[in-house]
Amino acid sequence: MSTKQQGFNISSLFQERAKRKFSNFKNRILVISGKGGVGKSFIASMLAIALAERGKSVVLFDADVYGSSTPLILGLQGTRHYIDEEGEILPVDGPLGLRVVAINLMLDTPETPVVWRGPLASRAILELAARVKWGSGDYLVIDMPPGTGDIAITIAQLMPPETYAIVVTAPNILTEVIVAKAVNFAASMGIRLLGVVENMSYFKCPHCGRETSIMGRLSGELLASKYGTTLLSRIPLEPGVNKALDAGTPYLLVEKESETSRIIRELADKVIKLLGN
Repeated sequence: MSTKQQGFNISSLFQERAKRKFSNFKNRILVISGKGGVGKSFIASMLAIALAERGKSVVLFDADVYGSSTPLILGLQGTRHYIDEEGEILPVDGPLGLRVVAINLMLDTPETPVVWRGPLASRAILELAARVKWGSGDYLVIDMPPGTGDIAITIAQLMPPETYAIVVTAPNILTEVIVAKAVNFAASMGIRLLGVVENMSYFKCPHCGRETSIMGRLSGELLASKYGTTLLSRIPLEPGVNKALDAGTPYLLVEKESETSRIIRELADKVIKLLGN
């Protein structure tokens, strides 16, 4: 057998193993965006925590190879993945029983860059998906890499039927193009769209309560309607998010009574209702 054939057989084995493992989750949610910088990882991480608060068994997979940030958002800096006696990679234990898998938890330091070309990165994410001891649970939340490149395609192809997507965007002049790309990507991969989350939607003055659309006024609700889906949430700009990041603590657990936390919990409730469990 040639080296090329051996590589093909190993990839096929990884694909089958990953698909089988992912099918052990009742629900799979891909958190996607057409571009970076819209707060996708924050939304994915806080949604996972909010679902765990509701008593759900949740695994968060940070598949953003080049910009893995969920360990920082969840306060898991300094933790690492380990391998069990069967050679499988063990998820890291996070807040409220949340289990986390992230590229950054395999690097020497969080600042270490991942310098891989697309095909190598896709192969790495495929092998990771196959080798993790995912177990089972109510929700697998996947923080997808931004855009629609090799890695995103690889992950989407591993998803069993009845997999869903949430599109995260921000209100600015590029929003319509970004949402269109993300929606079309999900449709082309057979992923069902749950809806749109508009992050950094507005800033509310802590003194007078006035809302200001700092990022722009393009309506997420209008875009959601145009692309045949719903606006799930409008999440404000919140200075407390950066404070939580600086402190290395999950925002949802330290700012429990904030407007942002309330909206994120409402988002989790909507997801549970939409998926029927």
